[in-house]
Amino acid sequence: MDPGFYLQLLLNGIVIGVIYALVAMGLSLIFGVLEIVNFAHGEFYMLGAMLAYFLTMNVGLGYWATVLVVTAVAVGVGYVLYEALLASLHGGGFERSILLTLGLSMVLQNGAVFLFTTTPKMVQTPQSYTNIVVGDLRVSLMRVLALVLGLLAFGALYLILYRTRVGRAMRGVAQNRDAALMVGIDPRAVSRLAVAIGIGLSGLAGAALAPVYAVHPLMGFSFVFKAFAIIIIGGLGNIAGAAIAAVALGVLESVVGGFLPLVMVDALVFSSMIAILLLRPQGLFGRGVRV
Repeated sequence: MDPGFYLQLLLNGIVIGVIYALVAMGLSLIFGVLEIVNFAHGEFYMLGAMLAYFLTMNVGLGYWATVLVVTAVAVGVGYVLYEALLASLHGGGFERSILLTLGLSMVLQNGAVFLFTTTPKMVQTPQSYTNIVVGDLRVSLMRVLALVLGLLAFGALYLILYRTRVGRAMRGVAQNRDAALMVGIDPRAVSRLAVAIGIGLSGLAGAALAPVYAVHPLMGFSFVFKAFAIIIIGGLGNIAGAAIAAVALGVLESVVGGFLPLVMVDALVFSSMIAILLLRPQGLFGRGVRV
């Protein structure tokens, strides 16, 4: 078998794994700080991709301007989502959060189907047909840009969480909300910021992948369940674990997908999750230190 073929699969897997990680890290951040499972997270990824399609194809914005606008809008939506829905769930709202976010997911998905239909749409940019060729390896420029965006987002999130006062406040609220309040941290403000960052990462993932894959209202459904599998494998609330598990899963999915049908690839993802739960229920990296 041609070694270039394996390199191609590996690179494709890293790209999709990085995008998985953006969605999974946002989901993990929200759970780590608020202990809320956001079943609507995949729909915000879908809305980010749909907005990117609209801005690129109808407004005429360039790639980087579209990414910035979509990410900013997603962050704003995160603020509104927290104040409108999630702020009331503190203190025993776990079951309510599942019902609320699952209902929100259904509303967003079916609303998008009503407005845009289920017909897949392709985002066309001047770079869409540009490839980078290195020896036998050929990769589209849009995949490389998606990879760069993902890595930049990783770096930014790491700096926020571990090099700023806001990040220390987030980790403090995640570990003990009452103790954080006693030392002067406002849990509500921290939670609001965590939701904004989490939804912003999901929107960024949608904008990054919009020129790579077809955009349609149902695209977030499978993505969010893979994101749940990733954060379970990495450890609930463990952002670093989610990132590592996402990239590993993306590579595994790409390599296996080069030889097996797509349905077998999806089965592999959830079989891996079940195996991890049986062998190590707390996830590969544990959940002792959330966020």
